[in-house]
Amino acid sequence: MKIIQSAFLNLEQKETAFKLWNSEYPKRICYSKISEFENYLEVLSNACHYLLIDDENQISGWAFTFVREEDIWFAIILNSKIQLKGYGSLLLEELKKNCPVLNGWVIDHQNEVKQNKQPYISPILFYTKNGFTINPDIRIKNDKISAIKIRWERSVR
Repeated sequence: MKIIQSAFLNLEQKETAFKLWNSEYPKRICYSKISEFENYLEVLSNACHYLLIDDENQISGWAFTFVREEDIWFAIILNSKIQLKGYGSLLLEELKKNCPVLNGWVIDHQNEVKQNKQPYISPILFYTKNGFTINPDIRIKNDKISAIKIRWERSVR
């Protein structure tokens, strides 16, 4: 596996990211059209994309960082076929090299399902293992998502 960093996604990369998003994230936050997904990506401020490329030159994972309200936020998605093999941590380490702080939202319950009707498993333990602080007092809750804020900060030495 290798990681490619880019400020923009080409059309093929967007299509793959769109498919990853819709197959791995909960059904309620999926996009029905790629144009809706592109609209989401277009409004991200200072976006940086990280593509996890497998030995067959296919995208198996995708992470991105962006700036919101003067803070760095991120999201990460891995193909379920490669989860629990260390690739998510590898991708996070690449983000951490380039960002002193990472903020994100993580679903902290097991009530969601993916489009394929399989349960969406909360990745909260993955983030705690990777040094993130869980802040259960800061929650986003609407008709699409219920999640808590997570944060990682580079330690000062």
